[in-house]
Amino acid sequence: MLMVKVASLFSQVLHHFPRAEFAALVKKYEAEKNAKGFTSWAHFVAMVFCQLAAAESLREITGGLQSCLGKLRHLGVTRPVTKSTHSYANQHRPAELFQKLFWASLKRFQNHGGFGDNKHKFRFNNQLPSLDATVISLCLNLFPWAKFRRANR
Repeated sequence: MLMVKVASLFSQVLHHFPRAEFAALVKKYEAEKNAKGFTSWAHFVAMVFCQLAAAESLREITGGLQSCLGKLRHLGVTRPVTKSTHSYANQHRPAELFQKLFWASLKRFQNHGGFGDNKHKFRFNNQLPSLDATVISLCLNLFPWAKFRRANR
């Protein structure tokens, strides 16, 4: 029987951050010291979720993660995170961990090619349609037909 593997966009993004490299940085900066249940990896997953979901508060982050906790278990987030735990981790976990992870990842992406590399151009066999959703404001003096009605006539 053929088994179809489906990976969410979120898991595909996290796949570019090797767990072994992350674990080495955690050990180097002792980021798990005095941690009780909220691992550095779960913290990183929460922060990536924050960026992708454009969350603006801890409430949005924790609520979003709790709503899809079952789907995040395969990514290493096994317990729901609370706002106070996340806030404490933001204050006490060494920022150097995430800084070094960023620089190491950026270097790896640049060496991989295609990222900031102008030698490789994208070519498409078929036409690539593009949609534009720009809002254009109209002047009612020039376009009287653009007036909105309150009710159908």
